[in-house]
Amino acid sequence: MPTNLTPGDGQDLFAHFKRAWEERDPDAMLELFSDDADYRIDPFVEPMIGLIAIREHWNDVVAAQDHIEFDAERVWVSGRTVLGSWHVALTERASADRVRIRGFSTMEIDEHGRIARMREWPVRRVVGIDSSYRQSTTTEAGE
Repeated sequence: MPTNLTPGDGQDLFAHFKRAWEERDPDAMLELFSDDADYRIDPFVEPMIGLIAIREHWNDVVAAQDHIEFDAERVWVSGRTVLGSWHVALTERASADRVRIRGFSTMEIDEHGRIARMREWPVRRVVGIDSSYRQSTTTEAGE
């Protein structure tokens, strides 16, 4: 991969992130990260270090969420860092709450094109109940 990323590289990264989250696919999400990646989903929580911790997080995410719609609003690239503002709408499986999240992410990309360090700043709000969703008592992905 070239020394500096292109705007297209940043768009591609967010497109892969979108597919992985919307399809509730932890394996596809993990393809984005380096083996020893440092990932912080909120500025006030401890970072997840390494693929095992990141997999555990994304396994929990796909078990808890459904009807996910993610979109990157703006994507910037500076050197080997990708920055993006984004929003997501999703349904919490346990409660059928419809949730909207707006956020900003920074992703530092290693020489192999994988995320070495990622930081997110999300703002979350419950906006109602997903009336088309039957509440689930199971937490298995893909159901």
